[in-house]
Amino acid sequence: MTPTTEAVAQRRPAYLTELAQGTDRFHEPRRTDCPWCGSTRLRTRLRTTDLLQHKPGTFVVDQCRACSHTFQNPRLNREGLDFYYRDFYDGLNAGHCARLLEAEDSARHSARRHRAAARALLPLIEPESWLDVATGQGHFPAAAKEIHPYTAFDGLDTGAAVEEARRAGRIEEAHRGTLTELAPALAGRYDALSMFHHLEHATDPREELKAARTVLRPGGHLVVEVPDPESRYAKLLGKWWVSYFQPQHLHLIPMDNLRRELERLGYTVVATDRREAHVPLDLTAGLALFLGHWLPRADAPWRRKAPTPLQRRLRTALIYAAVPLVAAAYAADRLLAPLAARTRFANAYRIVARRNPGKSTAD
Repeated sequence: MTPTTEAVAQRRPAYLTELAQGTDRFHEPRRTDCPWCGSTRLRTRLRTTDLLQHKPGTFVVDQCRACSHTFQNPRLNREGLDFYYRDFYDGLNAGHCARLLEAEDSARHSARRHRAAARALLPLIEPESWLDVATGQGHFPAAAKEIHPYTAFDGLDTGAAVEEARRAGRIEEAHRGTLTELAPALAGRYDALSMFHHLEHATDPREELKAARTVLRPGGHLVVEVPDPESRYAKLLGKWWVSYFQPQHLHLIPMDNLRRELERLGYTVVATDRREAHVPLDLTAGLALFLGHWLPRADAPWRRKAPTPLQRRLRTALIYAAVPLVAAAYAADRLLAPLAARTRFANAYRIVARRNPGKSTAD
């Protein structure tokens, strides 16, 4: 057996034991009100399965009719988050479509995009110290250093990758844990703090924004990028819109909601942008999700049985047959990118906000 096949076989008994208890226990009770504004006027926006790893379970995304906040409901609890995140980022989510999504997602982490995000602060501040939240392997700080050569970049993340980023010299200090846990110890240390595609994973985005304010010095700047739930790609592609990213994305926040919340928390919003935040991946990633749903499954430890040799060969043949479709979707994403980025098809947005001195209305 290949090492991956061995790893799958080794983990299968533990997964099957967990799944024998069902997946309902991975969810909190369903909310009857919006976690953002408290309104009880909710509608179901999406009902789907795990289109990423194909682990068992069903997920519902609701939208508030009053404020348009979009959120997973019922939300995964801590045990559920651990279950559905497990094996996602270590290569065991093996499957062609998962790898294709990862390749597409690398567009989010390209040096060019990182440099563009770093330039957003050039007219506003020359930071001495910058904390990148959910930094992973530190690719943003490494690229941003080219734009801000005199800035000391640190990284914060819950996984071991942040330590690897420090050893590789991409960041100076590695903080392992969550921002809300570590904020008191880091209070007032940074002139700039970035959160790229982090808030949508947070169980409580407001607490993340409060923690960021604690960590920033007065006059420091916060840079946030998140998926835009108001993107027209969401309506066009439905459950195949990759930014729904169930079950990992817990909150999708409209720009106006985030602006108002930042102001309430004691920030001044100084810049917003959809054009540069757009990532041209919607059609390619949507096709990848569609193919991953209908193709014979790759082996995974949460499957009761490994696929037969015939199923493996059929899957490989169908993947090769789909290559022209994927190439066409990829070309379309790139061709349409300039237009999409300048219209409501933009799939993400960026907000830059300055931390005001003194207390916020939330204190």
